[in-house]
Amino acid sequence: MKKGGKGGARTQTGLHFEKRSDLVAALVDLPGFSVKGFDIFKNSELVARNCKKHKLYVFLKEQGIDYKKIISKQLLPDEAIYIPAQKKLYIVELKFQEIGGSVDEKLQTCDFKKKQYSKLFAPLGIDIEYSYVLNEWFMKPAYRDVLNYVSAMGCKAFFKTLPIEELGL
Repeated sequence: MKKGGKGGARTQTGLHFEKRSDLVAALVDLPGFSVKGFDIFKNSELVARNCKKHKLYVFLKEQGIDYKKIISKQLLPDEAIYIPAQKKLYIVELKFQEIGGSVDEKLQTCDFKKKQYSKLFAPLGIDIEYSYVLNEWFMKPAYRDVLNYVSAMGCKAFFKTLPIEELGL
């Protein structure tokens, strides 16, 4: 839930997130990175593809994949970056909370969503990494069990910052 119902995106140097930030914008702020369309370049070399939200299904369609034949409903990731050299898609969900609410339970869906994305990209031989970027709210002791569960399911949780090393860039 957003305090007062409004929030602005703010990207700082690196892959730092506040409210509804943008991973591609954070990357472009780093030296040597640029974007053209969905493609992400480092020092003029294609290194990644932006596949967030509906762009994920544009990418799949370009690869000849009809998601409806594999999963029953579209999943729309907050952020998704495909790294061709690794044959890996990084799904990053941004969760920011200031008061208790439904996002508490959403963290527990990581296993299901990672399995759905894995099923969707299996025909292309693309592996899935599923992560959360969370704000300080989730550092409370009350989230210890759910964060342990996220980890046990092969997913990751980061606080405010996604280390660029996590993307292999």
